[in-house]
Amino acid sequence: MWKQHIVGAVIATFIIAAAISFNPFFASGSDEYHWGFKRAKGGEQAEAGAQLDKLLNQYGAIYKGKADKKVAYLTFDNGYENGFTESILDTLEKEKVPATFFLTGHYLVSASDLVKRMVQDGHTIGNHSYGHPNMARLTRDGMRAEWRKFDGKLRELTGIDRTTYARPPEGIFNAKVLEVGNAEGYRHIFWSVAFKDWLKDERRGADYAYNALMDQLHPGAVILMHTVAQDNAEALPMFIAEAKKQGYTFLSLDDLVLEYEDFPVALQSSNP
Repeated sequence: MWKQHIVGAVIATFIIAAAISFNPFFASGSDEYHWGFKRAKGGEQAEAGAQLDKLLNQYGAIYKGKADKKVAYLTFDNGYENGFTESILDTLEKEKVPATFFLTGHYLVSASDLVKRMVQDGHTIGNHSYGHPNMARLTRDGMRAEWRKFDGKLRELTGIDRTTYARPPEGIFNAKVLEVGNAEGYRHIFWSVAFKDWLKDERRGADYAYNALMDQLHPGAVILMHTVAQDNAEALPMFIAEAKKQGYTFLSLDDLVLEYEDFPVALQSSNP
């Protein structure tokens, strides 16, 4: 528990600093970005390009880890339940793999038992907004209301005070979203591995999901999956097993942030 408090304090400190020192050129927030990147191939990292890299760096937003370590980070987006999240949680528990679940307000209300299990199993809850709007088209107050309403409902349900990581619905954002998020204490986490897996009635089979994941796997991969897909639930055990066989370790987003910022090891391992 003490380590979680230290990690939270370090992350919060960075986010506040980023909010104070943001680059005014990007603060206008006039552009609307749809998150995208050049997919990883042959173990080489995915690349978002110089423009997006620069923008994200201004606000401490992350989409991948370091290129010199075989580490991967599992994240899931949950807008509504389709009957496969329990299987995913079973796999994560069996394989002792941490994950972050970016949830919406609808999911908090409609799948509250699964949310409680996520927390009990030690996973992280991320803020995917309350109502899943286009965040880039909201006013600053509108953005704050989305994040705060989600956190309020999560607190009511689980006792967790608030979330630290945010992810914009459909990956749509602008500089203003990142800036206001920092000011509110959120760090935006995007992703470097993804594939079409969000249509609940489109069944392509476990091999489709498995191959898509393995083809894009790279050191520092932040993997996005949607829990509505049966393909994902069936492919996940095979993917984790093969990734581990290839020397990959699965860590949490807290680990990603600590590595990304090169915080001293002593801070992470000091005794209480």
